[in-house]
Amino acid sequence: MCGIVGYLGFRKAYPIVIKGLQRLEYRGYDSAGVVLTNDNELNLYKTKGKVSDLKKIAETQNIDGNLALGHTRWATHGIPNDANSHPHVSNSGNLVIVHNGIIENYNSLKKELIKRGYSFDSDTDTEILINLIEEFKKTNNCKLGKAVQLALKSVIGAYAIAVYDRTKSDEIIVARLGSPIAIGVGEDNKEFFVASDASPFIEYTKDAVYLEDEELAIIKLGKDLRVRKIKDDSFVEPNINELQLNLDQIEKGGYDHFMLKEIHEQPNAILDTYRGRLLADRGLIKMGSVDNNITKFLNANRIIIVACGTSWHAGLVGEYLFEDLARIPVEVEYASEFRYRNPIINKNDVVIAISQSGETADTLAAVKLAKEKGAFVFGICNVVGSSIARETNSGAYTHAGPEIGVASTKAFTTQITILSLIALKLGNLRGELSNSTYQKYLHEMVLIPSKIEQLLKIDSKIKEIASIYKDVSNFLYLGRGYNFPVALEGALKLKEISYIHAEGYPAAEMKHGPIALIDESMPVVVIATNRGHYDKVVSNIQEIKARKGKIIAIVTKGDTIVKEIADHVIEIPQASESLYPLLTTIPLQLLSYYIAVMRGCNVDQPRNLAKSVTVE
Repeated sequence: MCGIVGYLGFRKAYPIVIKGLQRLEYRGYDSAGVVLTNDNELNLYKTKGKVSDLKKIAETQNIDGNLALGHTRWATHGIPNDANSHPHVSNSGNLVIVHNGIIENYNSLKKELIKRGYSFDSDTDTEILINLIEEFKKTNNCKLGKAVQLALKSVIGAYAIAVYDRTKSDEIIVARLGSPIAIGVGEDNKEFFVASDASPFIEYTKDAVYLEDEELAIIKLGKDLRVRKIKDDSFVEPNINELQLNLDQIEKGGYDHFMLKEIHEQPNAILDTYRGRLLADRGLIKMGSVDNNITKFLNANRIIIVACGTSWHAGLVGEYLFEDLARIPVEVEYASEFRYRNPIINKNDVVIAISQSGETADTLAAVKLAKEKGAFVFGICNVVGSSIARETNSGAYTHAGPEIGVASTKAFTTQITILSLIALKLGNLRGELSNSTYQKYLHEMVLIPSKIEQLLKIDSKIKEIASIYKDVSNFLYLGRGYNFPVALEGALKLKEISYIHAEGYPAAEMKHGPIALIDESMPVVVIATNRGHYDKVVSNIQEIKARKGKIIAIVTKGDTIVKEIADHVIEIPQASESLYPLLTTIPLQLLSYYIAVMRGCNVDQPRNLAKSVTVE
């Protein structure tokens, strides 16, 4: 959500910043802007719309300079328009800011600044913040870094900011609270990069510093990076991380969209997630983060899973896994509700927080709340060094590689892979799974990537189904047991990228309301694999057919009963019931993708959505 890119160094800043903004388009945005400084001259270009629109404006103007800040804005305070776009400049015309986050007490600050003679051209909280910094700089006669620090002590909310003074074009001030920011450090401090994540500067440096909450960094050419605590001004030794990301991972690689590329990356992503952890030939699951805290898991009164969106659906699969395989009670909570409802958390609870980005604001807040109440908190995320990875007591990375498409695909399956490994390990250690059953599961998990590869070869059949239903207004998705969360996820994918209304339900709940919607124009996707409650699902399909609903069925290869009833059948390979979600979700991802493409939707950047929701 929103994107920041900045450059200070010896290269031309504009190409670096614009390319960086393009790499951050996956975060979701509705306007874009860039500001450049050359010999104290400030050139500011911004517009409602896409980075491509910004380029058309900027590249007819002066784009010289070795210092620049760029931004993609996702509207919070103020509608999407040119005036509300970032960067923002202070009343004096000297100070410039880009900002991700929300300043909650902006209104009271604005009233005070107006009393002091400040005026505002936008409706944003960000313009208030840059003028507040200017006021502190003026009244305290201090350097910019100190003024930023003083101003931030006065604000309530969340922020990642980059600020500079056009009269000092060798320095940028960066700070964060609740919103991620990374600083790339060039060789011998001859250049620096600032970005919401490392993707904009990966080809220039492998060295990055991730600021912690309430830290402020002073970037100055030729000088070592200085980091201080905002609250007490104490010095912090910067922790320079070596980036594992490579350029190929953030390019489309010949695919039409990142989403399609990431759907096809799932066999390798799952393999990378269990590599070194799933040792089927030795009959072991080896996870240091679990092994080192095994008594916490084995003695847990219950497991509480907190997450949002697709990660919440993965958590629901986790509930089935832990209760079925390990017989541990589980509650799955929306992080956004969990943090506000005064939940009962005990020291013998294990809280598992799931987030692709590791920066989801509500999930991060839930983590902090659980820690305060004494629970052991375990994180599952994809981004190394992310806030949730640092804040939790322990955790596991999914190793899925960058996920650029806003609609999560490989995040879902790799999160389920981690949850499966933990559940199987605990089930075996608790004596709930016999050694022979445990071994069977391990060997079957090894085969999941190759089974997904088989599924990816049937996309022509899914394209055909998509072409039939691309213009409908509603979809219904049904599943039972392990496949109920998959039905929810399938419906979410369709909503996210095609803008077709879709709902996921437990199949048995159809008769408690949704059946009223079914007629000859209502397509119903039913996950009807041959494990679990197959006969019950068949009955549900017959009820739909009796009301002339159009049935798209996901069935196990070799099925004959559902084939006779359904309008369309998509076959998947045989698997154990608990592993079916890793397979049944693949055709649903492809179906939503092809429908969205056929409807002319922006698959990778759906309207109104952001990849990582880093503010409430």
